[in-house]
Formats: sequence, C-alpha cells, structure tokens
Amino acid sequence: MDGSQIMVGFDGSAGGERAVRWAAREAQLRHMPLVICHAWDWSYPVPPSGPVVLGVVRKMGQHVLDKGLVIARETAPQITVRERLVAGAPQAVLVNQSHHAALVVVGAEGKAEHAEGIIGSSAIRLPAYAHCPVVVVRQTTGRRDDPIVVGVDGSASAEAALCFGFEEAALRGRPLRALYGYWEPEAIAACDTDARAEPEEVRRMAACRLERIVAPWREKYPYVDAETSLVMAPPRQALLEAAQGAELMVVGGRGLGGMQGLRLGAVSSAMLHQAPCSVAIVRPRT
Repeated sequence: MDGSQIMVGFDGSAGGERAVRWAAREAQLRHMPLVICHAWDWSYPVPPSGPVVLGVVRKMGQHVLDKGLVIARETAPQITVRERLVAGAPQAVLVNQSHHAALVVVGAEGKAEHAEGIIGSSAIRLPAYAHCPVVVVRQTTGRRDDPIVVGVDGSASAEAALCFGFEEAALRGRPLRALYGYWEPEAIAACDTDARAEPEEVRRMAACRLERIVAPWREKYPYVDAETSLVMAPPRQALLEAAQGAELMVVGGRGLGGMQGLRLGAVSSAMLHQAPCSVAIVRPRT
C-alpha cells in the first residue's frame, strides 16, 4: 500500500469521534503516524465582514481539532499524532490530502446529520474521488469472531479490495470471508460459459473462478482464516446480508457490472448507504 500515514477527517460529531478512535487503532496496528484533519470554511451565503470574523471561525475549527487530538492520544498513546487545519470544503480538502495517505477514515454520520444512521455527505462522496482506500466507520459489535467480508467479482477494484481485506484480517487477527454474489446471467458471462449450460454447471464454474481469484491471497497470508462463499443472489443482496454479522465490509469502487463513467458502482454505493457495519471502499491506486 502506498502512503506513509493514516488520515482521519474530524468534524467534532459523534460519528467523527468513532472515526478518530478507529483510525488511531489502525495507525497503531500499521505502525504509522496519524494525521487528524479538520476543514474549516465560511459556509454562509454572505461574505464575512472582515478578517476578524474569519479568525474566529478558524479558531473554532482549531478547538474542534484539539478535541480530536485528545481522543486519538487517549485511544493509542504510543502513536505519533499530527494535526492539519485546512481552509476549504471538507470533501475537497480530504480528497487533496489523500494523495499522501495510506488510508482515509471518516465517520458515517457528520455533524450536519441529525439522525443516527443518516450517512454524511463526505462519507458518500469522498470514496469516489480519494486517491487511496476510504473507510467509513459505523458502530461495531466488538465481537472478536466477526469476519472481514470482501466482495469479489474478478474486477481490478475487487482485486484491490482483496489485498486490503487480507491485510486488515492479518493485522486484526480476524477471519476473512471472500463473497461472490452471483446470479445465472452474470455468472454465465463472467465464466465464458454457454448460455444453455445447466445451473449446476454454471455454479461449478463460478465456484472455480472464485477459488482461483482468492488462491494467491491465501498463499500470501497463510495464517489468515479465510473462506470463500458463493451465493446465488445479486451482489448487493448477498453483501448486505453478509454485512449483518461483519466487522468490516470491503468492496471495490466499481465492479464488472459498473457503468462506464461512474466513479462508484451501484453495489459500492449501496454498501455506503445500507450496510450496518463499517465499510471500506478500495479502488486501484491513482
């Protein structure tokens, strides 16, 4: 993985606090410094009356950032924690800063959202444009046997997701479940199988394809408890069902079925909006 630091966007919300704690533990596991970034901006339709007013807004942003620093140092006292206070819209700031990060972490709910479970705008848009993987943090059960689930479909994005998923499973001592949700028309096309093939033959070909995709990562991480799961259902449905008992859901930015021109595929977007667990969106590094 490129980059030399973990970055977390912090806005002072409860969701942001969860993101800072998650990112601090991740930085500890990866032996990387943690950068806490807060973007401050004048968000009103009328311009500020002068530099003094802007200075007050900036100072309020620094107070928010200071709170994030305290949370990070309480969570992982031994890591190096740095601060970054940047003027600008949060999404644009984090996308720009992601050039130098191994991973960007944000909370699912920002301070602008008033109900738990309503995903924030940065969590929706950032994964589509960031230059590194993005983790959107939700509340977890804390159960040690909850797996890391990776969506697999043979695309370049899914390959990047497998790399990230196996690395996370190894770091956290978690089991990994590589899941391929398919239904017959997609499986026939993916496996270059004749459209007249029997369902059992299609399933066998899909299972072989799944094992072939996962095999190199099993060899690289032999100590990870990894299983493959073939589910005859649309990928979105299969992954959402698997997310019910997952510690982390890892998906590529856009799979084989994604429409050209879209930054994120329908399955990735569905995970961001509907998965009950934390979600990692991994696209091939740009």
